[in-house]
Amino acid sequence: MKNNRTKLIATIGPASCSEEMLEKLIQEGVDVCRINFSHGSHEDHQKVIGIIRKLNQKNSTHIAILADLQGPKIRLGFIQDSFAIDDNQTITLSATEQNSSPTTLYVTYPELTQDVEKGHRILIDDGKIELVCEERINENDLRCIVLCGGIIMSKKGVNLPDTNISQPSLTKKDFADLLFALDNDVEWIALSFVRTEDEIIHLKKIIKEKNKQALVMAKIEKPEALINIDRIIEESDAIMVARGDLGVEVPIEQLPFIQKNVVQKCLMYSKPVVIATHIMESMITQATPTRAEVNDVVNAMLDGADALMLSAETASGKFPIKVVALMTKIMSEMEGKDMMYNRPQLPRKESKTFLSDAVCYNACKIAEEVGAKAIIGMTRSGYTATMTSSYRPKAEIFIFSDNHKILNSLNLIFGVRPFFYDKFVSTDNTIFDLHEILKQKNKLHSGDIVINLASMPIHKEGRTNMLKITKI
Repeated sequence: MKNNRTKLIATIGPASCSEEMLEKLIQEGVDVCRINFSHGSHEDHQKVIGIIRKLNQKNSTHIAILADLQGPKIRLGFIQDSFAIDDNQTITLSATEQNSSPTTLYVTYPELTQDVEKGHRILIDDGKIELVCEERINENDLRCIVLCGGIIMSKKGVNLPDTNISQPSLTKKDFADLLFALDNDVEWIALSFVRTEDEIIHLKKIIKEKNKQALVMAKIEKPEALINIDRIIEESDAIMVARGDLGVEVPIEQLPFIQKNVVQKCLMYSKPVVIATHIMESMITQATPTRAEVNDVVNAMLDGADALMLSAETASGKFPIKVVALMTKIMSEMEGKDMMYNRPQLPRKESKTFLSDAVCYNACKIAEEVGAKAIIGMTRSGYTATMTSSYRPKAEIFIFSDNHKILNSLNLIFGVRPFFYDKFVSTDNTIFDLHEILKQKNKLHSGDIVINLASMPIHKEGRTNMLKITKI
């Protein structure tokens, strides 16, 4: 298995859903498999989940599953044959289900006329086509002017950048998909089109009521989310900068700064952050990426991303194995550079876990000073791994737990390599055992300096409060 510090998320679809393809993708460096509930049936997703679980057991891996809920995604209805609309043309947008035509487009959003007002822009197909609302005709129809025409195709996405969407981020479809995902004990749930922290709190409440432990990832795709970004980050377990819809909803020239700003805030709050969309877009159909795409990957890594996510590149593209292999090659090259590590960041004094945060921080500083090979931690919540990773030490991070679900979830976090261990007795005996396990796995060698983090007494399962330096 290829083990990069920056983690790789692959969307699973028709091009990658067989057991043979999934095993190859994992061998080439995939750490997390994304199931996109915008496509496919529960039956399709059940098969993929079963294969991933089987491969984890077979290969002693900890591949996580990310269930990505569709959210209130607005689309055009089904269109049999594509057609063109022209600049300056008048066209009707309708919330009434019907066959679209060059004069009337059916939009799958019941609250269309309730939310969209005169002067609001309507963007179709990632902004390739732009309309502006001229007036409300009746309770279901809007009269619009085409500012920028193009080819209208079935099921293309519709964005309303000037409009406050009244529909909740968790739709009826999402709720059914959420229950399916929870029944299958997936590690991560991604909530689309998040606008406020209340939506994250609501989702976490549902998960808790179902007696499940899935972690919540907030997808940043709306301008409203940027206004509330600090509170959203605090309430979430991870953040995804979803550049597709976000790049349509905000001025495109602001997107690079938004990405860097959100990543920086996530590092400050010690929350994992994923960069998604258009990572290797050209490799959906081509065997090699553009130079700009390679630079984009590197810049996302330098920004501080925990993980990068491939979408259609692995779900439906022609070269899923090749794109993953190339991504791991680029990551490996960059991870050989010192600029990737030891970011100048201090633990937050206002944090409820400040004392433990300080222990993790100093473990990373000492590791830098003494040239430690690894920082070794034990966790039952994932806290030690996430906090230590946020300081981006050059030392490898080996995390042990007796909870497979926690270990799987940690596979998304920068630099963390999870291992199963269930013999927590005394601190000294446990630390000795962990060293022996890592030596047997060829991760440690005689003469290596390592730093152990633990909670004492070990059986109390408290916060990290101990740091020990050892020479193997």
